Amino acid sequence: MSCAIEIHQVVKRYGRLTALDGVDLTVQPGEFFGLLGPNGAGKTTLISALAGLVRMDSGKIKVMGCDVVSDYRSARRQLGVVPQELVFDPFFSVRETLNIQCGYFGIGASRQRDDWIDEILDNLDLTSKANANMRMLSGGMKRRVLVAQALVHRPPVIVLDEPTAGVDVELRQTLWQFVRRLNRDGHTIVLTTHYLEEAESLCQRIAMLKSGRIVALDSTSNLLQRFSAHTLRFRLAGGAALPAALAARAEHCDGTWCMALTDFQEIEALLAELRVQGCVLEEMEIGKPDLEDVFVRLMQGGGTCA
Repeated sequence: MSCAIEIHQVVKRYGRLTALDGVDLTVQPGEFFGLLGPNGAGKTTLISALAGLVRMDSGKIKVMGCDVVSDYRSARRQLGVVPQELVFDPFFSVRETLNIQCGYFGIGASRQRDDWIDEILDNLDLTSKANANMRMLSGGMKRRVLVAQALVHRPPVIVLDEPTAGVDVELRQTLWQFVRRLNRDGHTIVLTTHYLEEAESLCQRIAMLKSGRIVALDSTSNLLQRFSAHTLRFRLAGGAALPAALAARAEHCDGTWCMALTDFQEIEALLAELRVQGCVLEEMEIGKPDLEDVFVRLMQGGGTCA
């Protein structure tokens, strides 16, 4: 079976700026994949190359085995892209916009097409706006329509470029329920987002881009284990000082101590040592590893784990 996405040694330059510097990446069918990185890392350029909107200087990209340059029509049919920018035609209603999008892919009028459009509208809470002109919609509603446009031709691969930027919490929850269902039904999902908690909860594997290069590529769980840790935050009664042996392993800020733990077994030993030293805990909180810690470490550091 072909990979859902194959990216091999892709390079893209804009004058002296190298936006993509030899990117190698594969995404498997049915995978929920995260593509993360700071602004300017090359995420949108890579997505644009994937969609055939940007011509690579070198390298190859395939979608479901179809080359995005030599077999553009087939590759484009396999792909649905939700762009970061709000791009829309102001002369049509929501339903007309989706019908026109179907026409781009040669999907003629039929009961099956209309039922699928109705299902998309319902799942994105757009049914009440189906006959509203695009100009009359709020920014969040327009973004929902962009998601709907990417889905009307039932592509096996769906790319979401910052799909929840600037939208309310209710839409985020509705959108992710729908996208999870699509993924369970076999669709491959590629997500870029600055909301790292979304990537952590949704994505099975994650690639992190920095200056056009992949600096991390692994399963979400492995990234959390390798680059983050459990943290124990605690405050001692009466503002007591932490014994020197423990203070060397901890950070102190505004009366609260913070220690990184490799596993929960360390907590028992720590509490026993505090009791021996006569220290009394006033507050204690255990924090789990999160993707934000991983992201900050990799973006600020110079190493890679790809």
